[in-house]
This record gives sequence, C-alpha cells and structure tokens, in this order.
Amino acid sequence: MVTSRSARILVASNRGPVSFQEADDGTLTSRRGGGGLVTGLSAIGSDEAAVWVCAALSDADRRAAAQAPQGRLDAAGHDTGGQAVRMLDIDRETFHQAYNGVANSTLWFVHHLLYDTPVSPAFDHAFTQEWASYLRYNEAFASSLAAEAAEGAAVLVQDYHLALAPRLLRERRPDLRIGHFSHTPWAPAEYYRMLPDEVARDVLTGMLGADRAAFLTRRWADAFVDCCRVVLGATVERPAGGDLTVVHQGRTTRVGVHGLGADAEFLRERAHRPDVGSRLRALREEVGDRRTIVRVDRTELSKNIVRGLLAYRHLLRTRPQWRGKVVHVAFAYPSRHDLAVYREYTAAVRRIADEINEEFGDDTWQPLLVHVNDDFPRSLAAYRMADVALVNPIRDGMNLVAKEIPIVSDAGCALVLSREAGAAAELAADALLVNPYDVVQTAEALHRALTMPAAERAERSRRLAAAGAALPPQRWFLDQLAALTGDAPG
Repeated sequence: MVTSRSARILVASNRGPVSFQEADDGTLTSRRGGGGLVTGLSAIGSDEAAVWVCAALSDADRRAAAQAPQGRLDAAGHDTGGQAVRMLDIDRETFHQAYNGVANSTLWFVHHLLYDTPVSPAFDHAFTQEWASYLRYNEAFASSLAAEAAEGAAVLVQDYHLALAPRLLRERRPDLRIGHFSHTPWAPAEYYRMLPDEVARDVLTGMLGADRAAFLTRRWADAFVDCCRVVLGATVERPAGGDLTVVHQGRTTRVGVHGLGADAEFLRERAHRPDVGSRLRALREEVGDRRTIVRVDRTELSKNIVRGLLAYRHLLRTRPQWRGKVVHVAFAYPSRHDLAVYREYTAAVRRIADEINEEFGDDTWQPLLVHVNDDFPRSLAAYRMADVALVNPIRDGMNLVAKEIPIVSDAGCALVLSREAGAAAELAADALLVNPYDVVQTAEALHRALTMPAAERAERSRRLAAAGAALPPQRWFLDQLAALTGDAPG
C-alpha cells in the first residue's frame, strides 16, 4: 500500500463528516454532516495537515470510497468542506456485526444500563463471531490511521465503536500520541462485568493503549477508572491538580474530562432562517395560544420517551386544569431500525401517543403532536416556542438537547431534566431534576415548570443558556488536542 504519512492531526470515528446519496442516473452527491465533531475539527483550520478517518455507512458511501484513491474523498474531488477525509469500505458483514452486533447491541446497552437482565444478555457463539468482526473493524481503522499519520502525529479516536483501536494503533505506530474520547456514559464495574471476561478486559486494555482517555463528565471518568481497577487490577493514581492516571502492564494512561457544549452562535443564527420561520408559524397554528412542552429525541431506548409520555398522561389525569391549555410537542425521530428492539420501541411510542390523544383530545384540542420524520428546521422551531423542555433519559453521556433548547427558546423555557444525563452536572442549579424512572415525579415537575412565574423561567433559562454554551465544540476539540499533545507519548 502506498502511504503518505503526512497528517499531523487525525480524527477517527465511525460516522464521518460527509455522506453520499446516489441519484437515479447514478450520480453521487455529498452532504455535509453536523454535530460537535464536525464543528470542533473546523477549529484547527484548513491549512493544517489533518485527516478524518471514518467508515462508509451506505451503499452510496461505499461506492464513493471505492472510487477514491485509498478512500481519500478529497483526492477524488468530492466536496468534503475543505477537510481531508479517508472513508473505509469495510466488508458489509464485518461492519454489520461490529456496528449492530457489538457496538449498538452490546457496548451501548452496557454503558446505558439497558439490559433486561433476566433474559439478556446471553453471550453465545454468534456473539463470538460478532466480536471477531469488531476486532477486524478496529484493525481496519488502526491500519488506515497508521498509514496516514506523520511521525509523532496526534490521533483522536472517538467513542465505543473504536474501543480497541488505540492499542492496535500503538502496536503499529508507537511514535504516535493517541487519545480516546467516550461520548457515552461508562457503566459501573458491577454492571460492566456482565461482558465476557476476555471482552471486558480487551475493551479496557484497548482504550489504555491511548496516552489519554477522556470523558464528558467526571462521573463517567471515575466509572472507567474503577473498571480498570476491578477488572484489570490496574493501579490508579490521583496526583494533586492533575489528571487521574491508570497504570497497567507498564503503561500509564491519563484520564481526563472535557464537557461538550452547544454551538450557540450557529444555533441562534440557524433558528432565525426563513425555513425555520415557516415551520414555527405552522406549529403555532396547531398549538394556538396554549402552553408547550417540547421534547426532541431519536427513538433510542436510553432517551426514555415512553416514560415521558406516561408522565404527560399522568399530568393530564391528575391536573385537569391543564386539559385544553397545554400541548406536548414530541419529535421522536426513528433510530437504529436495523434492530428489532428499536422498531418495537418506536411502535410503543406511537401507540401510547395515540392512546393519549384518544383519551383526552376533542374537536378543539389535540394534546399531543408527534412527528417521527427527521426535520432539523422544525426541531429548531419547536425549540423557539418551548415553554417547557422535557429531557428525561435513562442515562446519557451528555445530552446536547438540554443545552440547545434554552439557547434557542424565544421567551425562555423551564427545563425538566433527568439526573442521569451528563448535562445534569452542569445544569442542576437551574433545571428541575427528576428520577427518569419516576413517572409521577416527572409529571409533578412538568406541573411545576408550567406554573413557574415568567420572570423566574426567563432568568433560569438565561443561566441555562450560558452554561450550555460555555464549552462550545471548537473549544472542546482544541482542549482535547492540547491535553494530548502536552503528554509525552508512551
């Protein structure tokens, strides 16, 4: 393989900054992605020697990657926003088993505490095959990063999809400075140990191949360190004024924390474009002059949409003064429909929503507006009109929606927030915190939010917006990079 080994900064993630669609005539068109990573990487500037390594997720992606020299989309003339992008065309079955079988059906479930433990998990021969695919998937990333990285380059590996990549990359390129960042929570040791023993060890030692492992909150960092101590017998040190360190098999890995905030400047500008304005008018016509409770989520099991709907139903049953006076605007965008459990969950959301409208709705009032097709401008319109934001995940690494809605809300909103969201560590003083499993408590918090005096709501919302914007994606990325490059490679 011909390699350039010229990149000084590299990012690796399952999903990249660009995706492709194929037209009827076979033409490929690219679409720029969003999110904190895309925004964060832009902070280093296009003049830097930076490469983003990602996986092809669709047939159109695979075609684009196959046609590009060594998967380098920028070299093939595709619009990548000025970034160098190497897209990996990983074997379909390998990708499916690694992504759906291990990353999303195992590691995601462990870290979000989602298993129905009397019946799952059951790690059988099929899982052994899936784990072998997960290893191959991580090896493909490690090999590509090794091929692109200049001597002593900084590599920032992202998330649970690539837990093994730091160790595999270090075996190939011991000269590199390697960081790993987890966007999810981290499971407590007693739950984490549900994984097969070898798998549990491999995930930890894979991440400890990095010079630095970082997390969104101190809570998740501490849980990871505890797993290293319990599962691996690693030594944990807590130097005064510095990062935690984990020492295992002669290597030292620093463990840090970098909270991720919302891109307030972009959100405020984007929320006042004409397409958002037209959707805002349409929503206001549906809602009328009633109060609004807004939630925007994927139909992801951890987002706890079903209990949120049950809490709203309990509010209407026990606080009849709100009947006809409030509308719950719930955007629940389909997620991971390759997995049966997610299709079933989406069906449950729709069923309960229909039951609420049937029980309470009449010719003049529909208590619940549910939309299931992803529409970012419409989400921003809902943000602007929110009186109350409901964010009640079972468990969440951070949850940017909790930070975005107060930033965009026109008149200020009250935030009902799960104490199990990573964002609670930063927003607790001005949010109404709830136990995400407690439907009655959540209903009472919704009532308190709806009855909060306008001045108090506006002042809380102002402070929530300031906290939510305090750590924008650019700073989050550059802080990680600075912390990594300040370490001596090991």
